[in-house]
Amino acid sequence: MLLHYKEIGEGKPLIILHGLFGTSDNWQTHAKKLAEYYHVILVDQRNHGHSPWSDDFTYNYLADDLERLVNHLNINQFTLIGHSMGGKTAMYYSQKYPNRLEKMVIVDIGIKRYPMHHNEIIKGIQSIDLTKISSRSEAEIAMLPFVDSYGVRQFILKNLYWIEKGKLSWRMNVNVLEREMEEILAPIPKLEVWTPTLFIRGTLSNYILDEDWSEIEELFPDATLQTIENAGHWVHSEQPEEFVNGVLSFCLR
Repeated sequence: MLLHYKEIGEGKPLIILHGLFGTSDNWQTHAKKLAEYYHVILVDQRNHGHSPWSDDFTYNYLADDLERLVNHLNINQFTLIGHSMGGKTAMYYSQKYPNRLEKMVIVDIGIKRYPMHHNEIIKGIQSIDLTKISSRSEAEIAMLPFVDSYGVRQFILKNLYWIEKGKLSWRMNVNVLEREMEEILAPIPKLEVWTPTLFIRGTLSNYILDEDWSEIEELFPDATLQTIENAGHWVHSEQPEEFVNGVLSFCLR
């Protein structure tokens, strides 16, 4: 499928992939800064944002979607940034298409299998009966018993849109994402990649632990780790200036 995308800036191409339940819109502020140096392409992955829906949802499909978009845009080589699920898509892509990438930035995700930890978010999403709810405020009230974080609730509710007057719908394919959660949390194949790669983590996140780094380096021998203070899993949103500075310092050298 051809993914939905937005372009900003000029220069060498840089593609950004959002995480689970996210959209390209989450990265617009960062894109404006990065566009001072790059031709930035913001992408909605399948079953997210404005991209098509499909019952097929594996990292193999997500990587091939990206390759189809790269060919559509007549891009030869580019820099790739991916957050969380988007980071896994990026790593999988680097294994399938190693000659495409100049550099890669993986944001707060490792190569290991992750335990199920989205249960309450999924329950919160399921609690929203779109046949009865007619406003985002009502949707947030329904989510409140399951998702206590205001930021996470707002992040999820950005996926709601007006399909017609008085009727809300999801931009994300909730049923498929829930069904394929084991695939989303699966480990990266053990294939070595020599693409220069920056892994960024937040000190308040447990997605990349100190003990994970040796295994990451085995698959990505030309990898560097940057740790950003006072940031959790959404490190790019919580410490945007330090994040962008880190990305540019790595990518422009």
